[in-house]
Amino acid sequence: MKKHFLVFGIVAILFSACNNKTTSTENSTATSEKMAHPKAPKAEGSPRILFIGNSHTEFFVSAPVLFGEICKANNQPMIIDQLVTMGVSVEKIYADHKKQADENFAKTDKDGNYYDYVVIQESTPVAGGEPNKYKSNVDMIVEKIRKNSPDVAIYIYEGMSPTPFTDADYNELYDVMRENAISVVESTKNSGLLRVGDAINDAYNGKNGYKYLVANKDNLRYGENTLHLLNDGGYLQGALLFATIFDKKPIMPKELALCTGTGDNDDMKKQDVSKAISNPKALEEIAFSNR
Repeated sequence: MKKHFLVFGIVAILFSACNNKTTSTENSTATSEKMAHPKAPKAEGSPRILFIGNSHTEFFVSAPVLFGEICKANNQPMIIDQLVTMGVSVEKIYADHKKQADENFAKTDKDGNYYDYVVIQESTPVAGGEPNKYKSNVDMIVEKIRKNSPDVAIYIYEGMSPTPFTDADYNELYDVMRENAISVVESTKNSGLLRVGDAINDAYNGKNGYKYLVANKDNLRYGENTLHLLNDGGYLQGALLFATIFDKKPIMPKELALCTGTGDNDDMKKQDVSKAISNPKALEEIAFSNR
């Protein structure tokens, strides 16, 4: 696993977009009440999902891997594809995987939709500080996908506040990330919000009795310049994605592929959830409430 930390001017970029923001609690309530979920096409055979993202999709833990394991535990067939490149935005992810992407986007399925679900995770600097580019990148990749998947359900990954929870800027930057993601959802046909930022924020704020500090260390995210999800955060994200797509609580596996550490030589391996995750039940409840 490559863990070379990425250096972004994230805070400076996001602050340029911070004007007249409402409180996080007000925003969260509004989104949960007003935003509908996209409707997935009726699949013949196993549905197919595509993950497009960078290190927030796969780094210490892997969203595609965890989602696949959760689907298997719930007897939910799912074919999983991914286009992932660390540290770049959506248009560069596409450029990096152009041959593979174009081949997949050209494939057809009997039901008329090669992809049934797509999760799009934009880079933090773009998602927070360049809203017009954020929209154009999503428009570009969705247009290519919909040529042979016209009814695909699109989920826009709501990014997290890029600063530690203890920083004074945390809430303001959290608001920027979520408002920009909501704007992209509102301008994208048949799309919905994957509320990762909201779920992580709830966990930080102690919802359902969850405590993010373990031995005085953040148990949700870790990083020097970019904060990436650790086992607790990855577990929450995996449960959230399943609950969001299928609108039900997942049966969580007793073992999952989770990280063994944060060093360059550490990797993911199957681990006992009861030992690797600090409070599984609280995280599952937080996930379900943010679906």
